[in-house]
Amino acid sequence: MSALPSRSAIAAMLFADEAATVRALSAEAALTPEDQRRVAELARQLVAAVRAGRRQQGGIDAFMQEYSLSSEEGVVLMCLAEALLRIPDAGTADRLIADKLGGKDWERHLGQSGSLFVNASAWGLMLTGRFVDLGRIAGSDAPSYLRRLVTRSGEPIVRNAMKQAMRIMGKQFVLGRTIGEALAVAAPLEAEGYRFSYDMLGEAAFTGADAERYFESYRNALASVGRNSKGADVFARASISVKLSALHPRYEEKQEARVMAELLPRVASLAAEARALDVGLTVDAEEVNRLDLSLELFGSLCQDPRLQGWNGLGLAVQAYSKRARPVLQWLAGVAGATGRVIPVRLVKGAYWDTEIKRAQEQGFAGYPLFTRKVSTDVSYLACARYLLSRRDVFYPQFATHNAHTLAAVSVLAGNDRRFEFQRLHGMGQALYEQVVGKDRMNQPCRIYAPVGSHEDLLAYLVRRLLENGANTSFVNRLADDEAPIAEIIADPVMEVAKLAAIPHPKIPLPRDIFPGRVNSQGLPLWDDGARGKLVAGIAEALRQPVAAHALVDGKAWEDGPLRRIESPADRSLRVGEVRDASEAAAAKAMEVAAAAQPAWDETGGPARAALLEKAADLYEAATPKLAALLVREAGKTLDNAIADIREAVDFLRYYAVGARHQFSAPMPLAGPTGERNEISLHGRGVFVCISPWNFPLAIFTGQVAAALAAGNSVVAKPAEQTPLVAFAAVKLLHEAGIPPAALNLLPGDGARLGKLLLAHPALAGVAFPGSNETAAIINRALAARTGAIPALIAETGGMNAMIVDSSALPEQAVRDALASAFDSAGQRCSAARILFVQEDVADRVIEMLKGAMAELAIGDPLDSAPDLGPVIVVEARAGLEAHKVRLRAEAKTICELALPAPPNR
Repeated sequence: MSALPSRSAIAAMLFADEAATVRALSAEAALTPEDQRRVAELARQLVAAVRAGRRQQGGIDAFMQEYSLSSEEGVVLMCLAEALLRIPDAGTADRLIADKLGGKDWERHLGQSGSLFVNASAWGLMLTGRFVDLGRIAGSDAPSYLRRLVTRSGEPIVRNAMKQAMRIMGKQFVLGRTIGEALAVAAPLEAEGYRFSYDMLGEAAFTGADAERYFESYRNALASVGRNSKGADVFARASISVKLSALHPRYEEKQEARVMAELLPRVASLAAEARALDVGLTVDAEEVNRLDLSLELFGSLCQDPRLQGWNGLGLAVQAYSKRARPVLQWLAGVAGATGRVIPVRLVKGAYWDTEIKRAQEQGFAGYPLFTRKVSTDVSYLACARYLLSRRDVFYPQFATHNAHTLAAVSVLAGNDRRFEFQRLHGMGQALYEQVVGKDRMNQPCRIYAPVGSHEDLLAYLVRRLLENGANTSFVNRLADDEAPIAEIIADPVMEVAKLAAIPHPKIPLPRDIFPGRVNSQGLPLWDDGARGKLVAGIAEALRQPVAAHALVDGKAWEDGPLRRIESPADRSLRVGEVRDASEAAAAKAMEVAAAAQPAWDETGGPARAALLEKAADLYEAATPKLAALLVREAGKTLDNAIADIREAVDFLRYYAVGARHQFSAPMPLAGPTGERNEISLHGRGVFVCISPWNFPLAIFTGQVAAALAAGNSVVAKPAEQTPLVAFAAVKLLHEAGIPPAALNLLPGDGARLGKLLLAHPALAGVAFPGSNETAAIINRALAARTGAIPALIAETGGMNAMIVDSSALPEQAVRDALASAFDSAGQRCSAARILFVQEDVADRVIEMLKGAMAELAIGDPLDSAPDLGPVIVVEARAGLEAHKVRLRAEAKTICELALPAPPNR
């Protein structure tokens, strides 16, 4: 078996400099002056022909013109399309219709299009909107009024009409509810020269049952397509498209071992069946965090002896990714090593908004894709040129609805027409009527055809409309007669050359999204390189046990009791030891802090801000060490450890901004009688910060940073369970320049130290997150003091509920419920404790929740795979077990996960 090429060149481009990448791609994509002329001429002819015939075509192109996503009505339709069909109960459906349709200007769309589809939609929406508005004007409950107005003999006319309208909209995108129905619809189009790739519609599998159902759906589709498909070779015959996320509930990088052991054989068996039927099988592209895993799996499929010599195994590649071009080069190497031709579907990409937001929220070093549409178009042309230059190993498949892209590909291909175009069912019909057929360009076009029930299509439908309804999309601009043809068919390489800055100026890098402060640095743990570097740093940090002790004025106080710190994941693992603070150390810390506070307050807000920002930088530089302690001492998973560090860094920078803005100089106040009034903010004195173990770095740092930023000195009392994390944090804060006397650390028993600290005369305030009971004790202790009562800032726990009604997408509800309930092993005050589900959808949600829970991985948090680590202490586990025993007697057990076997050491 030949070795596959390295993917290091792909990895290197993950967050590559956008300007440099686009310039390099522009050089590769640039057309000669003669080719530019030919492309422009062909593109102009296509646009003119499409516009001339579009109004007669009707369908979704005309619909998009009337209801673009820049209009309120367009957004409303997306909301209805996403939710209405899955709502089983009349009451919720009525309320959704009333909420979305009332008060919108549907009448202005009536008669603006020659399409019966559009006018029928406008007429129905206008009438329904008026019904809803009448109900609102009458001051009554709108759904009730709507029902009274339009119901005859109990028949809910408007509701049924709206659901039917959504189904009609769905038919614009879904070829058939079953593969048999889809094949029947496809037959006359195949006779015209179209080819088809069938996608058995389904989003990501959440449960093993979901994955099995989708697998059988693909198998049935293969059998049906194989019986009906015609064509000279596998490239000319119908094919199927497969979403890997639909075939395994944990198709993600952290579960690579499971994916390769469980998903790979499943996909290989599908591919073997496809080969036997001579039906092509294309692996669809998904989110960027799954790219490397998909390539690993695809490479293994290419090496499967059962698939040797078969040219029907294909892959979709997204041009908006900075990694697209090296992915193609890698695929060429795979094809050469395994002796095959690979069909490559080149698409522009369907997850742009999501990927941008994820990169920002996760604080990545850059974006994994291009921030301008025109840059994606350049990438597409560069990739297209490469595919066409390597037809010895590729069968190029160009999926585009863009006339310039289509024309450019046609010109670049020259006289060798061994390629095909592709379009989505329901999109680009008018464009490709100028391409397919002997009396046209006579170039094959394959229609990507989703198959499934209208209820299953919802998320897909909305994604397609969002993608193609965006103001920058070719489909949207083509539908707008006001858009000049020259602007629509502009050469993207020339457009990029005109830009003052290639990255979009309104899309700052993830680190720069917050005004006035830098975003915390995140890590793409799904990337082998980033994860490997972090794990290596953690291993180095854990080579030696860690020791901690009280710090008073920066000096070690080691006269208290010594405690061994063990890992909650494995009590046999010694993480380190701590020397708890004595009563003498506590008294001295309060004395030192009180003496240091005036000078610290006089330092001023800007100076304090600079020190906190330096501390934030030091935290980020110490990420492997801090993550090691969070994983081993607090039992956090790698994901949770990075999140804890990032939150701590954000706290430091957030409070630095506050210190700089609010504590730099006196602020003027109004002078009603002409006098001059000012207010200046200052620290109160010594704050005792008592922090919890569930966020031992983030909350610890947040409390301390807030108090320090405001000019207070601090005596920090960390949780008994996590003193090593707190000790490391304080050492970094001291290294940043925080005066040791202004920040003192007292590890130890809360009840013992708290009694002394709360009674100390120097105390000016307490920050405490934790239980209601402990907060009440602190409150009473402070109230009993003589003199001024110190401030108490308390955040206490509660019983958090999540409510799911029938309009919610069950997959999203289950995903959010699991994240809220089990992230951080459920050990956070915001964790969901109760899930309230509308009875109409309860059975489905509960079954999905049960199946999704069964897929959760429990294990050593130092591994990258587990979703759940341990609870913090034995007592916490005992409390949970007792709670389970009580609930078994009072309620019904839905799901209970078994713990993995203990590690062998």
